[in-house]
Amino acid sequence: MSRILFALLVFLAPLSAAADPMQCDGTDLIAALPQEAQADLRAEAEAMPYPEGLLWRATRGDTEITLFGTYHFPHEATEAHLEALRPLIAGAEAVYLEISNADQDAMQEALAEDPSLMFITEGPTLPDLLGEDDWALFAEEMRARAIPPFFAARFKPVWAAMMMGIGPCEARNGAMDGDGIDHLIGVYAGELGNPSRSLEDFRVLMGMLDGFEMDEQLEMIRLFFAWTGSPDDMAYTLRQRYLAEEIALIWAYSKSVSLDFGGDSAAQDFERFEEMLLTRRNTDWIEVLSAAPERRLFVAAGAAHLPGETGVLRLLENEGFTIERLPFDP
Repeated sequence: MSRILFALLVFLAPLSAAADPMQCDGTDLIAALPQEAQADLRAEAEAMPYPEGLLWRATRGDTEITLFGTYHFPHEATEAHLEALRPLIAGAEAVYLEISNADQDAMQEALAEDPSLMFITEGPTLPDLLGEDDWALFAEEMRARAIPPFFAARFKPVWAAMMMGIGPCEARNGAMDGDGIDHLIGVYAGELGNPSRSLEDFRVLMGMLDGFEMDEQLEMIRLFFAWTGSPDDMAYTLRQRYLAEEIALIWAYSKSVSLDFGGDSAAQDFERFEEMLLTRRNTDWIEVLSAAPERRLFVAAGAAHLPGETGVLRLLENEGFTIERLPFDP
């Protein structure tokens, strides 16, 4: 499970972030694969509905929904993307994010008031739960990300696994300290007097993550060590393929890594994860958008939510919307 969290964190977790990606180079792990393996991944990706593209329009009658697939961490084209999106944001009657800027603030307040949402507040902490050897490995990973092990020791394991999903270079360059494009879209919408709205309740999302049993959460951390690759290379690969708008290819590669290194239950774990953090949320978002009284909507959500049979675009198509990919060349 941690491999999935690791590979898709930047698409699934609606966290604000500010890293300097220009300082974080790496190897494109997909390009480094044998040609046959690359061809297999591309074939799998191309078989998915709406495999490529970041900017889309869904229309049904007089309702028009513009959708943009985001990368929650900043990258070298973040500002250019925002500039290209400004007219679309300005022309919308309602702007939706996974979690609105106001609810992001509310989430931070909730964490301050109730640390148990993210941290172990009683009973054994990670050094005891992981055991001496695994704790030593975990502590080393935290140091590489400029997170003091004594602080990380109280993370709930599922959140600890997600912290490991951030490349060490990105983490050292402030990956959790500032603004990704989701937040910037919300800021711009607020400046226009049209504050962003939430597609989901952050409490539901956090409860969903906390729904894994403790043993499952600990296994997310332990499985991280089974993969022999570089997390900085993974972060670089995700960023470059996102900029190339190859979203389904990222998903196919993430699944491949998960199945190769996830143990005997990898396929079952992947299916459960996909159902919980993609399919279920996508379905709920469609209900929110369908109930919106406005006719012109702008939606910015993690790019991994767009493609696939249970992706947002296919679900909108199933609701009678006509889907059109829009040109996007910032």
